[in-house]
Amino acid sequence: MKERITAADFRQMILSAAAAIENNRQVLNEMNVFPVPDGDTGINMSMTINAADKALASFSGDQISAVADAAASALLRGARGNSGVILSLLFRGFSKACAGKAELGAKEFAEALKSGVDAAYRAVMKPAEGTILTVSRCAAEAALASAEDTADLEEIFSAALASANIALADTMNVNPVLKKAGVVDAGGKGWVIVLEAMQASLAGNPVERVAPSEDTSEAAVFGEIENEEILFAYCTEYIINMSAAGKKKDPKLLRAFLETIGDCVVVVDDEEIIKVHVHTNNPDKALGEALTYGELVNIKIENMREQHTQKVVDEQKKAERVIAAPEKPYGFVVVAAGSGICGAFSDLGVDEIVEGGQTMNPSTEDILSAIDKTPAETVFVLPNNKNIIMAAQQTVELSEKRIIVLETKTIPQGVSAMLAFDPDSDADTNAQAMTDAAANVASGSVTYAARDSEFDGHSIKKGEYLALSEGKLSQSGPELAAVVATLSADMKLSEREFITVFYGEGVTEEDAAVMEELCKAAAPDAEVMLLDGGQPVYYYIISAE
Repeated sequence: MKERITAADFRQMILSAAAAIENNRQVLNEMNVFPVPDGDTGINMSMTINAADKALASFSGDQISAVADAAASALLRGARGNSGVILSLLFRGFSKACAGKAELGAKEFAEALKSGVDAAYRAVMKPAEGTILTVSRCAAEAALASAEDTADLEEIFSAALASANIALADTMNVNPVLKKAGVVDAGGKGWVIVLEAMQASLAGNPVERVAPSEDTSEAAVFGEIENEEILFAYCTEYIINMSAAGKKKDPKLLRAFLETIGDCVVVVDDEEIIKVHVHTNNPDKALGEALTYGELVNIKIENMREQHTQKVVDEQKKAERVIAAPEKPYGFVVVAAGSGICGAFSDLGVDEIVEGGQTMNPSTEDILSAIDKTPAETVFVLPNNKNIIMAAQQTVELSEKRIIVLETKTIPQGVSAMLAFDPDSDADTNAQAMTDAAANVASGSVTYAARDSEFDGHSIKKGEYLALSEGKLSQSGPELAAVVATLSADMKLSEREFITVFYGEGVTEEDAAVMEELCKAAAPDAEVMLLDGGQPVYYYIISAE
């Protein structure tokens, strides 16, 4: 039985919640029709809570009050969209209830949940029921009731989630817009996901980040909502830096003004800033009035009618899938980036190349579209990145063709797998042979550090070379030769016979030649081939067999 939440517990609970929201980002987008059918709740909640994830990544405070304050401050400054701002308010109110506390007991935790709900209701001028507000309120009330009978946090969470799920299911009945689109409230669903992830973390099973789910079983029918139903077109957000102003004006006056030019008004402030969210047809007036309160930063204005139109167009495209008739037994779809690398895959017989890789993961829909274009009975899919494997695997149930996903995690593995394909063998034999070939190749890469950080015991400085072996950090440093020396040892290049080096965009032929010589020095008996891969992100990708 767990009766106390420590600072370390709560930090991990936030990280778990951030991972869960990110994993379900697209699911939430597809449900989002209220207050506006613009399909961005998942993006907004993800960007908001990931601000806290970044703030807590290296946080080491031993007071839960400090962790909660750090998270709340980051959430407020990173809040995006109506759902993101309300999410930040729930955590802001929670943090106020943690003031001066080292840990939280069951009743204190329930009271903190209720404090978060109260903060959210106070900040929203016209709270709408059948939304995240309702779901969070019901969860907090159930937690408080449970805390009267038990000190077991597991029971508190179970009670809160049971009530939250009932309230979530009922949002469709409370809110006519949700009923029309056939979905529950996206923000409310997001809060349930947060609570579930926090509960899992407290039980010792924190949620890990995986490829975002593409499940559309709960998707809204955006075509059921007319563009004309969006009364205020522009989602307008900004932060006012009050420290830049002279005499501070009362934020309540700003909120009252914004109510005269729009709806969905949320105005929340702390000692330094005012965070503003409003839907309006006059963003210029919203910004002009705000300037009388201080300097503006993080300004975001989005046309929600245009976003809704795009969602309707996307729905129509899905309904109009064109699937190429099979003309051959086998076809291939790979994920890759860089003209040289894509050319190499084309030369190996790949039918369709989905642009993507590190930092630009394609969706299941992107991969399915490439499969649809491939005129084959059986299509082999090579993700070539561990973060894309799950998205690729989801196409198995979505495609009418037979799909075999090879779990290739790097470009070198993908190339080796293609080289092992035998057109005279059956699909299962080829799948095994290609998988074995991918497992036997050593993969390395050299990129750069975008910022200072601590990772896996290494202190990394911005601008340094980063060397990775099988996706894991091998070495970092300012000198390429030293970094490559460590990478060569980790990849056991001296024991390899064939080494291929793909150099990326922005790397000159002279620089590439230096890298080639470093590899030759590390593996004097190997045949080293240098190719212009043109890939982004990575200066060099190394394949060794």
